[in-house]
Amino acid sequence: MSISRSAERAAQVLSRPFAVGGLTARNRIAMAPMTRMFSPGGVPNAEVVAYYARRAAAGVGLIITEGTYVEHPSAGLSDRVPRFYGEDALAGWAEVVKRVHLAGGRIAPQIWHVGVSREEGAPPHPEAPVLSPSGVGLNGQPAGRAMTRGDVDAVIAAFADAAAAAERIGFDGVELHGAHGYLIDQFLWGATNRRTDAYGGDPASRVRFAAELVAACRKAVSAEFPIIFRTSQWKQDHYDVRMAGTPQELEALLTPLAEAGVDVFHSSTRRYWVPEFEGSDLNLAGWTKKLTGKPTVTVGSVGLNQDFLPTFVPGTGSEQAQVADIENLLDRLERDEFDLVAIGRALLADPEWAEKVLTGRADALVPYSREQLGTLH
Repeated sequence: MSISRSAERAAQVLSRPFAVGGLTARNRIAMAPMTRMFSPGGVPNAEVVAYYARRAAAGVGLIITEGTYVEHPSAGLSDRVPRFYGEDALAGWAEVVKRVHLAGGRIAPQIWHVGVSREEGAPPHPEAPVLSPSGVGLNGQPAGRAMTRGDVDAVIAAFADAAAAAERIGFDGVELHGAHGYLIDQFLWGATNRRTDAYGGDPASRVRFAAELVAACRKAVSAEFPIIFRTSQWKQDHYDVRMAGTPQELEALLTPLAEAGVDVFHSSTRRYWVPEFEGSDLNLAGWTKKLTGKPTVTVGSVGLNQDFLPTFVPGTGSEQAQVADIENLLDRLERDEFDLVAIGRALLADPEWAEKVLTGRADALVPYSREQLGTLH
């Protein structure tokens, strides 16, 4: 395919609007959530506002913010990660929303509780205990305190409050972080959920916490306010883990979430082109859409030639990822395998990624290098 024809195809496929509930994004390009720790005291400042506004102004249709802590003392692990509570932090987020909307973009916060991934004594609340479903860490060793029913109720309420705040200050939707081995995911995964009560055991029981949390958020916001739920097979530092080994096992976890009120699933993978199960080319987002009937977001090294592990973790490979074509991605979008495409590192490297791709200037895209993690632009 000629360069001009490829550019025309990319513009045509990616520029289609996407609508769910009361949200209409101008195109199929989303910004993936990326934690960068540039919010001292947990408050998004003017630099954070400019960071998101710049990418909206350059054509990103839907921005999903970096993870933000819900109002629970055990939720976080840094006082430089933004929070989603308190007048000061919410005022900062309201300014982000205002600027993104002025640039024609749409935006949803990702709300988050890290669970057992937190270290004892970590800010912003060093006195808070480390909580987990069963007092077990991602490595299978004892870690944290098993959550009581009171803990469960408090965390669910904190997520519902955050979702309501998101709608109140003008966001276009909200994403619940149920991936990567953080708290919600720790309940979903049998290795970290060894509870013997109603929240542990078979898949229907392990998903109960997440389903109740989704239902509480759904009740806290209007019917037209979209709820996005992020899932993954892999966990932090456990990249080959498979929470669901078959489509049937995946369906058992996803169906209760869809029924509880999830509007869109954000399916996190390291490489979007890798088939999720044998016998099909569908990736995780493709299988999720097929099993639930809900719109999905795909993510994982879009526009780059290698996944995030070498470029994020010293000593694991090349620090730089080169620009790669997206023909495979466009093929999948054209056959409706998924609905939106989330861009991560490529948008860190090049804030104008969306505009360049949509206007046929892919030859001007900037490669990603690890040193870009230390800058905010």
